[in-house]
Amino acid sequence: MLRKVQSFGRAVQAVTTADPDTRVRRIYELADPDMQFKHRATRYINIGYWEDGTADPDRAGEDLALKLADIAGFGPDDTVLDVGFGYGEQDFAWLRGNLIHRVHGLEVTPRHVEGARAQAKAEGFQERAEFRVGSATELPYENGRFDRVVALDSALHFHPRSTFFKEALRVLKPGGTLAAIDTIPLSGDTPRSTFRTNRLSLYRYSVPDANWYDRRTYARQLLEAGFTDPDVTSVRDRTWEGWYRYWAGLVSDPEALKELHPEAAREFVKEWSERERIRQEIDLLDSVAVVAHKP
Repeated sequence: MLRKVQSFGRAVQAVTTADPDTRVRRIYELADPDMQFKHRATRYINIGYWEDGTADPDRAGEDLALKLADIAGFGPDDTVLDVGFGYGEQDFAWLRGNLIHRVHGLEVTPRHVEGARAQAKAEGFQERAEFRVGSATELPYENGRFDRVVALDSALHFHPRSTFFKEALRVLKPGGTLAAIDTIPLSGDTPRSTFRTNRLSLYRYSVPDANWYDRRTYARQLLEAGFTDPDVTSVRDRTWEGWYRYWAGLVSDPEALKELHPEAAREFVKEWSERERIRQEIDLLDSVAVVAHKP
């Protein structure tokens, strides 16, 4: 009982925090990673890219990372800035595959930074990977340093995203590329207060009003920041649709539920008792692949 009360208190503190970066950090620190990833081989926390036949979130998470690498046009000599990197799983996939030369990661959540640093040491990537705590809207890097700036399912939290665009432009080399996989509403007219299920309340509490707009506005903001040739393409049929099919199916599979941490399984079943409401809320969300270039 005490643990539940403490967890509830932390959740209330997280969603009522005034500072946007601190609020996002506290929300992502609510999950216990030992429980969250007990049944997983990776620590991807993106929604995944679900090709036909993709059967698990580890594969889907890595495929979304590789999708981002593809649209960003990664090259083996590139130095990349990954903003909002989570636990950094995508960075290690890119480094292992020699898709890039070096990665710098910036995150507001210290737990994520510590985890990524530990993995870099374990895999021998200390010379090619640097992870630090910082804000997407005040990038602690000099002008013209990076070949690519990327954000994997994270830019929705940046307060505001438009300032991140300007900062990304500043730290990119001339001719450099900004690329992202991002979540936005299909219509900017949809109130964020619509998202009331526990599973999707993240969009109610941790997305700034200034970031709540559709694809057309997204492209316009990139142009206003100084980027050229912005492309904002929906990939929701391979992201949200597959995500929903997998997790909605898992809650009906007793054998699969046994793979979860027992406490996580109880919370998961409770969350997905709202399955139809979750479906309705997903139908209001878009997922986009974004690419734009610095002149």
